[in-house]
Amino acid sequence: MLLELFVTSWIVGFSGAMMPGPLLTVTVSETTRRGAKAGPLIMVGHALLELVLVAALILGLKSFLNNQYFIITVSIVGGLFLIWMGYGMLRDVRQGNISLELKSGQEKVLMGPVLAGVLVSLSNPYWSIWWATIGLGYITSAWEYGIAGLFLFFAGHILADFTWYGVVAVAIARGKKVMSDRLYRGIIAVCGAFLIGLALTFIRDGIVRMTGLQ
Repeated sequence: MLLELFVTSWIVGFSGAMMPGPLLTVTVSETTRRGAKAGPLIMVGHALLELVLVAALILGLKSFLNNQYFIITVSIVGGLFLIWMGYGMLRDVRQGNISLELKSGQEKVLMGPVLAGVLVSLSNPYWSIWWATIGLGYITSAWEYGIAGLFLFFAGHILADFTWYGVVAVAIARGKKVMSDRLYRGIIAVCGAFLIGLALTFIRDGIVRMTGLQ
């Protein structure tokens, strides 16, 4: 049933969205900088990327996503990208460049939240693996109902992302009313350190995979 497809894809979407990872970390960081609007904007970039990926999977991208050389490349390059983002967060904390009360034009923006949603998603090798396995299975089932099935699957999946990250963004933004600059910088520092730690894990996994191919 189409309704069942929508509901199950929504529930499974939550299982992925609620897992700690680079997207959650960047959402927390950007929300403290930009307010609650950052969460939905990051999800717009994430959703656009996933829409392209769904179309690519329908056209036969599965073998490419399962290719070990592709996974190794995403692991290492994505890890380096996350290290760059994490370092930027820690640097801003150390130099005192961030505050809850930034004046107009004071905030240094290296990328918008929509672009961040795209790049951070791409940097996570487990994101492509999820789509090449669980996601592809859902797409196969949804395709039996044609375009309507595919639409409801994607709508349920992305609704889970928007719901969860929207709740996170609102909670963080409201917390700014009782959050000091010191606590704010501490949160950014933790986010930066977490991204670097996660990046090192990605790079290690890529190296392990590379060694296994030799």
